[in-house]
Amino acid sequence: MLLIECPYCGERPEPEFTYGGQAHLARPRDPAATSDEEWTAFLYRRANTRGVHAERWRHVHGCGRFFNALRDTTSDQFLATYRIGEPPPGAPR
Repeated sequence: MLLIECPYCGERPEPEFTYGGQAHLARPRDPAATSDEEWTAFLYRRANTRGVHAERWRHVHGCGRFFNALRDTTSDQFLATYRIGEPPPGAPR
């Protein structure tokens, strides 16, 4: 069974979590001034990288909180998890 480290609750089995999409996406600052193309890019276009990918997850059957994770999409291995608002591990501060 795949185990995921919740930064709030500790290590738990994967069925307790749900995938929340790509991490570190910034909502447009002025929605009224945002073009249709910019909204489309924000809502639908995502990086689909092979290898290490920053993702958002939610511990649904635990604390209920969102957190970020670095996961290798080729092996499905979680390399690190960290709280929302924190930089990814190894990123310059």
